[in-house]
Amino acid sequence: MKKTIIYGILFLFLAILGYYFSPEKKLDASKKIDKIIVVKHKRELMVFSKGEVVKTYKISLGGVPIGKKEFEGDNKTPEGSYTINDRNPNSDYHLNLAVSYPNTSDSLHAKQFGKSPGGEIKIHGLPNGYGFIGKFQRFSDWTAGCIALTNSEIEELFYHVPMGTEIQIVP
Repeated sequence: MKKTIIYGILFLFLAILGYYFSPEKKLDASKKIDKIIVVKHKRELMVFSKGEVVKTYKISLGGVPIGKKEFEGDNKTPEGSYTINDRNPNSDYHLNLAVSYPNTSDSLHAKQFGKSPGGEIKIHGLPNGYGFIGKFQRFSDWTAGCIALTNSEIEELFYHVPMGTEIQIVP
């Protein structure tokens, strides 16, 4: 019985190490990224070049991942069509790309309820100083409504996604 438990723990430990340290395919820097699609229920962010998926990333979302963002503070990630409209190399999180949320429809919806739609929706890495968490950040939805990647993944996107790139976020 003790041997089985020890072997089980050892296997689990090795599986965790394998997951954390296994290399992932790098983004082909020769491809021009022209579209991003986020599929919330799959926790995936796909980048496209000329209609072809160039790379798919595993992501974390807002702490309330189901449903469309409606108001400031609801911890939901928006759904809809937006663009990448800013980039910040000096944020509280390792790099970020700004999503043009809220759009007109988002603002009108929130206004009907007398609330702010919120804003500051980003695609970002881990909080500064916490990069060691790496891929383990994917184990939960922890942002306030943003889309989170590992630091190395946001570095790929930060330097290869042009301003104005379309981003569609779907349930």
